[in-house]
Amino acid sequence: MIYTVTFNPSLDYTVSVNGFSAGKTNRTYSERLFPGGKGINVSIVLHNLGIETTALGFIAGFTGEQIEREVQNMGLFTDFIHIKEGFSRINVKIKNCEGTEINGIGPVIRQAAVEKLYGKLDKLQAGDILVLAGSVPAGLPSSIYGNILQRLQKKGILFVVDAAKDLLLPTLPYRPFLVKPNLQELQELFCVTLKTKREAAIYAGKLREKGAQNVLASMGGQGAVLADATGRMHFLNAPKGMAVNAVGAGDSMVAGFLAGWTGAKDYAHAFRMGVSTGSASAFSERLATKEEAERLLAVCPSIESTL
Repeated sequence: MIYTVTFNPSLDYTVSVNGFSAGKTNRTYSERLFPGGKGINVSIVLHNLGIETTALGFIAGFTGEQIEREVQNMGLFTDFIHIKEGFSRINVKIKNCEGTEINGIGPVIRQAAVEKLYGKLDKLQAGDILVLAGSVPAGLPSSIYGNILQRLQKKGILFVVDAAKDLLLPTLPYRPFLVKPNLQELQELFCVTLKTKREAAIYAGKLREKGAQNVLASMGGQGAVLADATGRMHFLNAPKGMAVNAVGAGDSMVAGFLAGWTGAKDYAHAFRMGVSTGSASAFSERLATKEEAERLLAVCPSIESTL
């Protein structure tokens, strides 16, 4: 079973506004409300691809209830922990205003709630996959992902971590199966500027040296790089298409990679599936469907691989 953990789920309110102007009343001409958070996105896309998951995490208040209701209505399994104080965040995303977003804070998660999560995670078994993705609310230590891997390291679980620098680095000594930095995150990890996939591959390799088994680095329109557990480097250009929605593309890439790997146990195939699924979400108003991902997989460019 694949389990995803989203510490800070959200209701994403995505709107389109003509001629947005700060300090004035702006009116939308389209709007959507849907559950968000990186782990939840991974679960949704895996479900779309025909792979069942259990979505874990923390929800609070009326927004938390709506998140849970929306996710369950999609047919997903959930096992959220309900926080009594506060409410789950609402993120406002203005599509046609240079990617403008206003992201909420989220509830305070106290240690007693964290212990409840630990209790659920302790039940995972060898062969299960645990995806830790996204930010955590203020008040939780940046070591929280590392703490989880340390706690579960001897259970034979495969760990996937998709998080920024401070959350990612403490996990590396526990050899996560997959980490997925985007280009900006990879640059921030090593305080460098990277312009090409070849340059990104060097630093993906450095993350492997620090402990990650597989490093999947997404580079937007340039494509992606995979430094796999065998020591090979794989390079892939992005499929051709018009990007209309960047929200969830990276999460979709993680889901596609896991779907490809669990099916074939082949890193190159998993890489192509990951890039195709991530691109399918970027080319759609919603997260990728199985049909959209498979359509792009059929025309996905060839992989260039090196030792």
